[in-house]
Amino acid sequence: MRVLVVNGSPKGKNSITYQTIRFLQKKFPNDEFKVLHVGAQIGLYARDMSDACEAVKGADMLLFAYPVYTFLAPSQLHQFIRLLKEQDIDLSGKYVTQITTSKHFYDMTAHSYVEENCRDMGMNVLRGFSADMDDLLTKKGQLQVITYWNYVNHIIQQERAETIGYDEGKGNIPVKEKDAKYRVVVVTDCARENERLRQMIMDFRKAFPYESHVINLQEHEIKGGCLGCFHCAIDGTCVYQDGFSDLLRNKIQRADSIVYAFSIKDHSMGELFKRYDDRQFCNGHRSVTMGKPTAYLIDGEFSRESNLQLVLEGRSQIGGNFLASIATNEGVGADSTKTCADKLAYALEHRIQVNENFYGVGGKKIFRDLVYEMQGMMQADHRFYKQHRLYDFPQKKIGRILFMKAVGATLRMPSEKNPIQAKMSEGMLMPYEQIINGK
Repeated sequence: MRVLVVNGSPKGKNSITYQTIRFLQKKFPNDEFKVLHVGAQIGLYARDMSDACEAVKGADMLLFAYPVYTFLAPSQLHQFIRLLKEQDIDLSGKYVTQITTSKHFYDMTAHSYVEENCRDMGMNVLRGFSADMDDLLTKKGQLQVITYWNYVNHIIQQERAETIGYDEGKGNIPVKEKDAKYRVVVVTDCARENERLRQMIMDFRKAFPYESHVINLQEHEIKGGCLGCFHCAIDGTCVYQDGFSDLLRNKIQRADSIVYAFSIKDHSMGELFKRYDDRQFCNGHRSVTMGKPTAYLIDGEFSRESNLQLVLEGRSQIGGNFLASIATNEGVGADSTKTCADKLAYALEHRIQVNENFYGVGGKKIFRDLVYEMQGMMQADHRFYKQHRLYDFPQKKIGRILFMKAVGATLRMPSEKNPIQAKMSEGMLMPYEQIINGK
């Protein structure tokens, strides 16, 4: 791919975010990366956008790279986006994604800001990658960004290969022989008369290369919603005796992936799905399906449901489930069921893990502190959190705390007498240089 990197950091080449771009350049030499340091050189682009416009037109994909500043992107990138929108160039259908670094404080609002502006310009938006500032210094963080870029390449290659039109309504996807390597369940509340949702489920199952099974909540007795009685707090046993726990734990949560299919009702997944979600409190605050990718098939105008979008994103983040795709029957701009099936299959085959943003990081910290404080009552949760080492309190990071005290001591010295402060940026980038150059 010909990738145009729009570096929105005011630090330019000294940006920590930009080191992730350099890392990708090393790992993917077949992709051509061209960089505009718009954050550091915004005055230049404010005077003349001609070179930037030519670079944008010549790229297969735009990649916005920037640190998250107070809920959104840096002001310099805001200015560049405004300037780009003012140009008379056709960007419809051009791919765009983003990579950010932060401590995950409202990184999702920054991503939404860039996505919404790119959709204003008609671009084809791909889900971005949100990294912690130190992620690239770890093997796990390096693997995550490599996996992400492979995923982006796969999506673009698959969409380019789609030369035959697909009529969603007629369900004309050729039936393939199914592979039993993965067990996937489609959980739905589809009523008998709901032909639109039923068709989406059929189309997905035809396109999906692995075996899938449908569990219709309409066909299972769920006597009532959660009572908040905490009967399950000790050992996870629900006070209801209606078979829901067996359905949940033995037929749904043992699957390699869960796909949810529903029609939008009253700005939500509907009453039955809410009862299903609430009854899962028998699992307490334990992410028992973490690591398993998920997807959604939605009948309705999902693009108009901002709160429901937030709920589904948070649902996946807190559960530790990679959100492979949300397919709707809205038409233009939405994933088709065929695209959804392909993305989920790829996520299963490559074991893609969730890239946490503020919803996941913030929510888990709240639950971590809650369970630790109430461990005497939430005994099942407490055992789970200890087993999975989820008690990651900052006071345990003694080495980092002492190092930062030393850094703070040097910053208190007058700058004109402090040679360390003058080389602060260089020192911050030194570990990244070692990673990128393989030292």
